[in-house]
Amino acid sequence: MTDNSTGRHSSAGGVLGAATVAMGLIAGVFYIFACDIMPSLARSDDRVFIEVMQNIDDVIQNPVFFVSFLGAPVLAAISAWQLRGTKGGARRWVLAALLAYGLAFLVTVAVNIPLNDDLANAGDPAKIGDPAAVREKFEDTWVAWNAVRAVLSTLALAFLARALFLCRRPHTSAYLESATGSSASR
Repeated sequence: MTDNSTGRHSSAGGVLGAATVAMGLIAGVFYIFACDIMPSLARSDDRVFIEVMQNIDDVIQNPVFFVSFLGAPVLAAISAWQLRGTKGGARRWVLAALLAYGLAFLVTVAVNIPLNDDLANAGDPAKIGDPAAVREKFEDTWVAWNAVRAVLSTLALAFLARALFLCRRPHTSAYLESATGSSASR
């Protein structure tokens, strides 16, 4: 896995592997919200829905989540930097992953977090005068944009997996490439 001309491929593979795992964890979070948590909560009454979503938003803000949420793009960026000047196209896939995740991150910051904040600011669900109106302002928009985040982060994961595959492929040395077809290579 070492690119003999730069020596960067070996260390980039480890960082790229860590970025791929972190991205997989984040894609999984968005995926489980899309295919289980939100459909399950859709069956709940308005006050239960609001209370559970407030609790989820409070609990998810923890160091373990943030290591993956912020670590995935940081590790991918480090990997892209380590892969500069290498052959095989892995760096382009890492950059594509950064773009896809950057869009997912933007959706999170521009849409989902403000909706979470609005829901938290609604107060104690037992004391909300019109919980149906609070839920109405939150649910459909949050669910739709979470699906976008799930698709984008899964796409980013696929791009990182492709880059990892390309990094793991054996590379032919420049010496062997120049000797192809000569009597020395036979």
